[in-house]
Amino acid sequence: MIGVGLIGLGMAVTPHMLALRDLAAEGRVTLIGGFSPTPARRAGFADQWHAPVFERLEDLLAAPGLDLVLILTPPGTHLPIAEQVVAARRHMIVEKPVEITAVRGEALAAMSERAGLRCGVCLQHRFRPAALRLKAALDAGGLGRLLSASASIRWWRDAAYFAQPGRGMRARDGGGVLMTQAIHTLDLLLHLAGPCDAVRGFAMTSPLRAIDTEDVVAAALRFRSGAIGVLDATTVARPGYPERIELAGTEGSALLEGGRLTLHGRGGEALTLGADAATGGGADPMAFDHGPHRALIAEMLDALEAGRAPSNDIRSALLVQHLIEDLLKEAGTA
Repeated sequence: MIGVGLIGLGMAVTPHMLALRDLAAEGRVTLIGGFSPTPARRAGFADQWHAPVFERLEDLLAAPGLDLVLILTPPGTHLPIAEQVVAARRHMIVEKPVEITAVRGEALAAMSERAGLRCGVCLQHRFRPAALRLKAALDAGGLGRLLSASASIRWWRDAAYFAQPGRGMRARDGGGVLMTQAIHTLDLLLHLAGPCDAVRGFAMTSPLRAIDTEDVVAAALRFRSGAIGVLDATTVARPGYPERIELAGTEGSALLEGGRLTLHGRGGEALTLGADAATGGGADPMAFDHGPHRALIAEMLDALEAGRAPSNDIRSALLVQHLIEDLLKEAGTA
């Protein structure tokens, strides 16, 4: 079994722990414990999950049997924490985004690569069943040559969400709706359609909350494949709607809406898979199933056992971060 530890015991910990509990029951992982610099969070974690906790990060990283750590702290802390993880010769999964800037993310990637360690990123939308099915259809040529690829993320975040110190502020999160919420769907769009080579867009901050990052964005995208599309992203659309990805190619089209996929073939036949499900687009950002987190961690376990990079490795995750920075720069808000 692969020994796993968690760094950061805040809001993001729940789906990861539910996933680890499933994988432990299958005999794939053993939980070494969790670390937070905050005593209250350590106590809450130990009480809720009946799991070991460490008062010092150094003690967790030195724990016997530890192979993999999940870094679940705010983005701006990932690089310095990863430096300690690499020094301890542990593999890692970092929460999205990789860091608050692509430059810092690139430094983290280079550091892990030099050490010969695997680094995955928690972009779990790639691992939803409907997304996996759509990716397989695209790889098999089911839509032909892609012509159009668009995404819409019309979510809502209430005042309680932004009441947490630093929420929505560049210093803590590195960005607004693009970096913190829409990054999942935008990453999946790139995973499906390939990299973008041009972006034109607009971004603004609404009067609904006192933040210094964008919460309304519209953009046009041109993909390296030649396809074009649009991006619509916001957290001001109450009560929050399922995110959408729409693809059209020479042989068919696809609509991915939340957990539901509809494929239309060239002959007009339609195939619908999956069902409506909560995706975290409303006031509760954690209202979603932990299954994709389980699949994401399982992919890392498979990669470690096979001696290969995971499909959600840090280099692939940096594509969306570079696109976000390019968009905000072009919009004049970077």
